[in-house]
Amino acid sequence: MSTTMHKKTTAAPRYRAPAPLGGRRNPAIGQRRKNIQALAFLVPALLVLGTFTAWPMISALRLSFTDASGFGKEKWVGFENYARIFTDPVILNAVLNTALYALLFTPMAVALALVLALLLNDPRLPFRGFFRTALFLPFIISLAVAAIAWSYLIDPQVGLLNYWLGNAGIRIGNVLQDPVLAMPAVAFVAVWKSFGFYMVIFLAGLQEIPGSLYEAAKVDGAGPFMRFRHVTMPMLSNTTAFVLIFALIAALQAFDQIYVMTGGGPYGHTETVVMQIYKSGFQKLDVGFASALSYVLLAATLLLSVVQFVFFGKREREGD
Repeated sequence: MSTTMHKKTTAAPRYRAPAPLGGRRNPAIGQRRKNIQALAFLVPALLVLGTFTAWPMISALRLSFTDASGFGKEKWVGFENYARIFTDPVILNAVLNTALYALLFTPMAVALALVLALLLNDPRLPFRGFFRTALFLPFIISLAVAAIAWSYLIDPQVGLLNYWLGNAGIRIGNVLQDPVLAMPAVAFVAVWKSFGFYMVIFLAGLQEIPGSLYEAAKVDGAGPFMRFRHVTMPMLSNTTAFVLIFALIAALQAFDQIYVMTGGGPYGHTETVVMQIYKSGFQKLDVGFASALSYVLLAATLLLSVVQFVFFGKREREGD
């Protein structure tokens, strides 16, 4: 009897969580409301993407199988436009020019960015912040503005660069009208414009390398070159691959800077694939052919992206 009374007096009341404001709610209803709210926030972005990205891509795919000119009726021509791409000598010339531009631009931009990133990552260098900012500034300038400025700088009549080089005994002439020098000149301007962006990516990669690896290499007697070869480059391999593929994709899409500087000349020596898309679609009104050419370029870009994903996937698996 006394034991039963003791249990009754000492037993603690069971805790009950307070009911949510507004009464108890069904968890499924709450989750559904969250989903509806998330969808409401996504609707504006989905509308913009659908109107200005998805719908034009679907329309271009349909037009690539027609002889559309932008006016009048369209006739279904099947794969005729795609067959023309691989037999038209003008397009083949544009493909070769694009490949040459990529070969000139990509190695120069990546190598220059890596060298400058290594220099600016050294804590002993004074004014590192100033140099980093100064070298990155060209990237934020409009590509068309940079192209116009460089066109004036190397102009044979009024260009300051041409004048200074002439005083030093170096005659470069009108490089933008030279069939041999025009493409290297536009590639050089593109490198000057974009290497700062790649340099920042390399700087981020360098700062992720543990300092203990360099200390261990020093203890083993490795000099600066051996540390760069056996520590820096292996640790930067993923960053280097990313920058290479990113620069290569940018080279495939080159248009506005070349269009401003040379207009594709002289004699078509700087015409790229994107420039041919523009000329076919807006000057020749051959919209169907321009759409087919756009999709071939898209396929090439996607192929590079797949290579990038496969490479990084393999690296991650090896890292695990």
